[in-house]
Amino acid sequence: MFIVHVNVHVKPECMEAFRLATLENAHNSINEPGIDRFDVIQQIDDPSRFVLVEVYKTEADTKMHKATNHYQIWRDTVAEMMAEPRHSIKYANIYPEDKGWK
Repeated sequence: MFIVHVNVHVKPECMEAFRLATLENAHNSINEPGIDRFDVIQQIDDPSRFVLVEVYKTEADTKMHKATNHYQIWRDTVAEMMAEPRHSIKYANIYPEDKGWK
């Protein structure tokens, strides 16, 4: 598995529009064959901060996701809503994927 956490800081006046656009993207993304999970989480003590938790079957599936129409619409729609550029952190799954872990 290939996991991506996308950290987004949204302008306070854009939070609801961002939330709606992101939920639409997530709804479509989870139907992609290469995506196992697509969570949208919002920080409790600073609701202008969101994390998209994207779990792909392979790293190549991230490229297919970025080629979809719904992702490109989301990217363009939310671009001006961000208080700072979004950034991502990539992870490899260790457990339960790694059967040798004790």
